[in-house]
Amino acid sequence: MFPTGALPPLDGELSLDAGVRAAAADDFGHVVEKTPLGVLRPASARDVAVVTRWAAENGLKVAARGRGHSTFGRSQVDAGIVVDMAYFDEIHRVGDDRVTVGAGTTWRSVVAATLPDHLTPPVLPNYLDLSVGGTLSVGGIGVSTHQYGMQTDNVCELEVVTGDGEILICSPETNSELFNSVRAGLGQFGVIIRATLTLVPAPDRARTYVLSYADLEGLAADQQLLLRRGGVDHLRGSIVLDDDAWQHQLEIAVLLGADDHPDDDVVLAGLADDRSHAQIDDLSYAEYLEAFDRFTELLCSTGEWADPHPWWMTFLPGSVAVKVAHEVIADLVSEDLGGHGFVVFYPLDKGQITTPLVRMPNEEIVFVFNLVRFASTGPEHVERLLEQNWTLYRRVLTAGGVLYPVSAFPLTPEEWEKHFGSAWPMVREAKGRFDPSRCFTPGYEVF
Repeated sequence: MFPTGALPPLDGELSLDAGVRAAAADDFGHVVEKTPLGVLRPASARDVAVVTRWAAENGLKVAARGRGHSTFGRSQVDAGIVVDMAYFDEIHRVGDDRVTVGAGTTWRSVVAATLPDHLTPPVLPNYLDLSVGGTLSVGGIGVSTHQYGMQTDNVCELEVVTGDGEILICSPETNSELFNSVRAGLGQFGVIIRATLTLVPAPDRARTYVLSYADLEGLAADQQLLLRRGGVDHLRGSIVLDDDAWQHQLEIAVLLGADDHPDDDVVLAGLADDRSHAQIDDLSYAEYLEAFDRFTELLCSTGEWADPHPWWMTFLPGSVAVKVAHEVIADLVSEDLGGHGFVVFYPLDKGQITTPLVRMPNEEIVFVFNLVRFASTGPEHVERLLEQNWTLYRRVLTAGGVLYPVSAFPLTPEEWEKHFGSAWPMVREAKGRFDPSRCFTPGYEVF
């Protein structure tokens, strides 16, 4: 039922249309469905502030929805208000070392705006159609995180609407407590309206290498060798089940200027891959950034892009990463990943990550360990994979691992407290200060 308290006039509109509400009740995961009371189509930060105050006064929850790419209903709200952040999609300004954009802007649009000035964000997601505000709310990881940290480590300033309807600018120097809470804060403390992002000089081209390994140990050893000595700009690894056999791949790239000529022998020195299967390519930087589009086009053609996506994403301590990954992978069968599912496995230097609420294992070298999978055989298949997500998370947790909180399974408030660990007092205090009515982003069930 619509609240009796009158909603003040808006610059945009609060849509009560059934079709609009139904679209906001689903997400990329296609696992959770919650229908909102209404969907705000904002025309200003003021609209978000007004609706947030009104919702809090009427006991309603509010969730910001970027491009709907969450996998477990985190941008949904049952009988509350969804803020459609896609309406904040403007590029405000490109400077010598930064760009200011609306939080609903996709990373694809950011790159399109900055590349003509030979500039680029230092950390980009593989899938460029994620929203800026969406990835900044969870951390934002990419294949250059080993050099530059998370996307949240490369933010200069944010404009935020807090739970009491204030519109505030925050940065390391101004309202720093809000700045440190909102970055990777899971949408619990405010709605990001606008972000000023760090830029670095953009390369002209990328030389890419895909190398094959007989086993996980060889892959991990070479990944750590490259992490220690440097010399590669992008570092990633994947494990694919092919004809009931696991294929291990190292994927690296060296970013180049127009006149640079990399020496492959130097780049690949000391690596123990099966060199006869090496794939080496030269791409323009724009082509390189769009390489993941070929994969999404394939998934669209097979129908898997529209299937449920019970994805599972974690970080492992480097000292036990190979052991734990071996144990997990040994129990997986093809139905656990789907037709084009795969395992992600590669190391990071935790010292590059400074965002307070990005949680990491208690070691300097940590490994990204993800299951990217597709459930195509119905609700029972989805439910089995969700249960498996929880079981595998417990295994990772026991080994000192940490959740990357975009995974498809629920946590209780007590489990979130354990997840945040030493940062929990900061989380609890920030919730009381910036969202006293506890109206923001209920899908995580942090509080």
